[in-house]
Amino acid sequence: MSTATGVPAAAATGRRGPAGWPRWAVILLAVLAWIAALAAIWPLVRGYLTSVPDQRMVDLNVYRTSGLSVLQGQPLYTVLTPPPQLLPFTYPPAAALFAVPLALLPWSAAQLAWVPFVYVPLAVIIWFAFAPLLRRVSPVPLRAAAFAVIFAVGAYLFPMRDEMRFGQVDTVLLALAVADCAARSPRWPRGVLVGLATAIKLVPGVFIVYLWLSGRRRAAVTAAVAALAWTLGAWLLLPGDSVTYWTSAIFQSGRLGSNAGTSNQSLRGVLLRVFLPGQAPGALWAVVAVLVAVAGFAVARRLARQDREMEGIAVTALLGVLLSPVSWIHHYIVVVVVIGAILADGRSR
Repeated sequence: MSTATGVPAAAATGRRGPAGWPRWAVILLAVLAWIAALAAIWPLVRGYLTSVPDQRMVDLNVYRTSGLSVLQGQPLYTVLTPPPQLLPFTYPPAAALFAVPLALLPWSAAQLAWVPFVYVPLAVIIWFAFAPLLRRVSPVPLRAAAFAVIFAVGAYLFPMRDEMRFGQVDTVLLALAVADCAARSPRWPRGVLVGLATAIKLVPGVFIVYLWLSGRRRAAVTAAVAALAWTLGAWLLLPGDSVTYWTSAIFQSGRLGSNAGTSNQSLRGVLLRVFLPGQAPGALWAVVAVLVAVAGFAVARRLARQDREMEGIAVTALLGVLLSPVSWIHHYIVVVVVIGAILADGRSR
């Protein structure tokens, strides 16, 4: 404030920063930023939606085929996608129930319908992971513009490009887990979203451990009960498939593809490649996994107890991809959370 004139110093000197713009101009900037962000990712969407038909969203086709199997009463774990892929369904039976709506759509419509399920969860993840940095940007419309820039950059990270290429569900599951753990005052019972994600795919179960270690034991119990409830519900509707999955299919990691390939960036994948052309001892992987889990969860617990929530979530997310028997490149969308945790509010080295 200028003491001589009683008006803001910026106005008195003629200098006007973004915060001094007319409100309509700042809002227009935010709108244009989001239009630019969506235009920037459009080549990705168009490219993958118009790629060679037998390479287009092949994992989404697995989900849709599982939904068709449910509707037609076919065994979930013997049905394959059409040639040349011939991919099996590898998720728990609960996931197949959620895929039924995809089976009700024509294949071309299902592909279009899935695009928001890739990018809207990415926006949710960024909203939480980059919250400290975004809070430093004001006014709110400029914050929305910064959000749009981060969103566009995040969409071009290689794991996110693979997410769109294959039509994967990882962003949905990660968004559920991050929102459940990071929301300060959730409007839902904390833990139910982690439980749902765990019922769909087992790996998000690492966040049940994180909730427990971070002192939110009631939420951890809620997550475990929710996961069990969804699993039991699927068992009642698909008893035969549930027996097959929990007694057989869950142990057949070969159903996921070549575990020793370089696309498998889990600890087990690394060990399998070290021992090629021989077979890596399963006991060795178990020991390494336990050591990494103990050390990693200890770090996550310390971070959570120091109120460094996003860092604890980032460590837990990395543990999920490291400890899983198979972690493809698209599973590493957790790097979005890691980048947000590292940047924090941009002030700390």
